[in-house]
Amino acid sequence: MEGIGSTLTLSQARKKLKKEQNELLKKRFLSNYSMMIGISILAFLVLLSLVGPLVVGYSPYEMVVNNRLQAPHAEHILGTDNFGRDLLTRIIYGARASIGVGFSIAIITSIVGLAVGLYASFYKSLDQILMRICDGLMAIPGVLLAIALMAALGPKVENVIIALSIVFTPYVARIVRSAALVVREQTYIEAMKSQGASSTRIIWLHVAPNVISPLIVQATFIFADSIITEAALSFLGAGIPAPAPSWGNILYDGKLTIFNAWWMTVFPGLLIIIAVIGLNSLGDGLRDLMDPHYKKVKKRRAKAKA
Repeated sequence: MEGIGSTLTLSQARKKLKKEQNELLKKRFLSNYSMMIGISILAFLVLLSLVGPLVVGYSPYEMVVNNRLQAPHAEHILGTDNFGRDLLTRIIYGARASIGVGFSIAIITSIVGLAVGLYASFYKSLDQILMRICDGLMAIPGVLLAIALMAALGPKVENVIIALSIVFTPYVARIVRSAALVVREQTYIEAMKSQGASSTRIIWLHVAPNVISPLIVQATFIFADSIITEAALSFLGAGIPAPAPSWGNILYDGKLTIFNAWWMTVFPGLLIIIAVIGLNSLGDGLRDLMDPHYKKVKKRRAKAKA
C-alpha cells in the first residue's frame, strides 16, 4: 500500500511540476511583446494573402486603360496602376507571391544549411571543402549573386527560390556549424562515441535537436531578407516575371510614375516595411524566449551604454 501511495504522490508531483512549467512558459510567451507583435503582423499578412483574393472583386491581370493612374477613391481604395489594374488587388496577390517565396526560401535554407553545418562540424576534411564554398558565396554581395544566378537560370518563380536559397544557405550553415561545434564537445557526446554509436546517429539524434533553437531564429531573419531581396530583384527586372504580381513588380511598375502616382510605390513599400519589421520582431522575440541568457546580456549592454 505504501508503494502505491508513493507512486501516486510521485505522479501527482510530476503533474504539478509539468503544470507549473507550462504556466511559466505561457507567462514568458505572453510577456514577450516583441514576439507577440511579430506573430500578429505575420498572421495579418498570411490572412491577407489567403482571404484577400476571395474578398476583392477584381483580377490582378484585368487592365482597363481608361482607369489608368487613378488616385485612391471609393471604387479603387488604393488607386490603379499604369495599366488600369486595381492596386489593392495587385498588392494582395503580391503578398501571396512574396510571402510564399520568402517562406519557401526559409524552409529550404534551413534544411540544407542544417545538413551542411552538421556534417561540416563532424568531419574535418568535409569542413574545409564546405566552409570554403560558403566563404566564397558569402564574399559576393547577395543581390549581385542572385542577379547572376537569375541570368543563368531564367526569370521564373522557382528560379528565384533556387537563386536566393543558394545566396542564404551559407549563412545558415555557418550558424549551425558554430552551434554544433559546441555541442559535439559535450560529455554525453563523448560517451555516445565510446559506446560505439555511429556518427550519423550522433549527428541527427543528439546534436541536431540542440541546434534547432538558433536555426529557427535565423530562419525568421532569412524570411525577412528573402522578401527584401526578392523585391529588389523584381524591381531590377530580374525577379518574378511580369505580369505576375509581387511587391517588387509593383514597385518596378511605379518607378516611372513615382511623382505622378505616389500610391504605386508608397503602399507596396509600406507592406514590405511592415512584413520585415514583423519578421524581425518575431526573430528577436524567439531569441529572447529560447535563450534567456542573451536577453540578460542585451540588458547589460543597454545599461553600459546608458
